[in-house]
Amino acid sequence: MNESFSSEGASVAYGDLHCGGCFFHSDVITDLARDLRKEFRQSRFDLTAKVLAESGFLRVFSDYETCYEVLEDMVKLRCKKGCREGGGSPQCKIRKCCQMKDIRGCWECGHFESCEKLDFLWRNHGEAHIINLRRLKRMRIGEFIEGKHDWYVIEKKTV
Repeated sequence: MNESFSSEGASVAYGDLHCGGCFFHSDVITDLARDLRKEFRQSRFDLTAKVLAESGFLRVFSDYETCYEVLEDMVKLRCKKGCREGGGSPQCKIRKCCQMKDIRGCWECGHFESCEKLDFLWRNHGEAHIINLRRLKRMRIGEFIEGKHDWYVIEKKTV
């Protein structure tokens, strides 16, 4: 490894999504979900939702309880630690692979462009992780953190 991994690098995941770009790490969505649940409880919105659902005018409110549960689960997605600091899934195949190879991240592996361990990221992040890995491969960690990094990029279709 040609560059030590400083504490600032802790915000870069092994598979290269930058924690600073994640809405669960920034607390915005989790705080909004928490606050909306609180407002629902304080205003007894469950009663209003029931009346609206029964009126036939807005039947979608019959799913209010599901909405409330989804908000609860969104609060649970709060992420205070990145994967380098003990957060994330303990079974993460990407983390285990990088640790086994003694590399800082996938960008130091010659196979990241075709690695099946990264496949699950495509559905949620498009090709952002591949673009970020390419960037990291050619720059220093600090430059990457301070510069542009993608969270979701739609894959370009070739004609």
